[in-house]
Amino acid sequence: MNRVPAAFLAVLALAACNGGLFGTPSPTSPPPTATPTPQPLAASVNGEGILLSDFEDEIARFEAAQAVLGTDLASLGDYRSRVLQALIDRALLAQGAVAQGTEVDPAAVEAEVETLAEARGGSEAMGAWMAENRYTLDSFKEALREDMLSAAMVEEIDRDVGEFAEQVRAAHILVASREEADSLSAELAAGADFGDLARASSLDPSSRPAGGDLGWFPARFLLVPEVDMAAWELAPGETSDVIESALGYHIVRVLERGEHALSPDARRFLRERAVRDWLQARRAVAAIETYAVP
Repeated sequence: MNRVPAAFLAVLALAACNGGLFGTPSPTSPPPTATPTPQPLAASVNGEGILLSDFEDEIARFEAAQAVLGTDLASLGDYRSRVLQALIDRALLAQGAVAQGTEVDPAAVEAEVETLAEARGGSEAMGAWMAENRYTLDSFKEALREDMLSAAMVEEIDRDVGEFAEQVRAAHILVASREEADSLSAELAAGADFGDLARASSLDPSSRPAGGDLGWFPARFLLVPEVDMAAWELAPGETSDVIESALGYHIVRVLERGEHALSPDARRFLRERAVRDWLQARRAVAAIETYAVP
């Protein structure tokens, strides 16, 4: 069968646009143009789409990293949703940086690509790494650009954390039974030294040598929320009643309270909390749509 000439198909298309095969098109009519097919999205953040293909590539990279660590993916639950939320968070941070006037020079992105390529042994090795990790050069540059914007926003949030904060210095004694805790509480009420009892009886190996001293910490810093809450409810010199947690039974005493220099761990904690709080506030007002993710 003879193929229909392309020029004839063009005439048919033009005729359909003008109402008939023998109609006379206006000489000023623009030529027909193809409309690009929209790429499917995994999510939309304030009108900016996260491509489904980029999301699937990020999932593949996450799964590969877990395989290297020997992690059973079945033990991670709905990790696909968590990966998507991480991409949404990155988009929110990048948008926040742009809203504050931050720009990323394309030359800076190119320089970063060159630095990474040099670190990996040259452009050929870098190309192999990108292919293995499902990046094209363009998608890798875009990911770098968004990462640089996100990092700039995190630094801006971090400026509000500072080097000092309102903190508490507290000590605690941890024992396994309510009976022992009640007995120690009675000894403290009778005038026994808190530090001596902690060194003799506490089951917490990290604080026992220092007489139960937990050091200075900001609110919500401790891994045991019951101890953290008790410390912030007490005034310096006060001792708590017996407190139960998943670890056992505690007695808490506040030693000092006030503005104090942050330890590296405490500062990192406050920085991460500040970023989480910033993202929570942004999510509350952002137009975020997530689509079906198989």
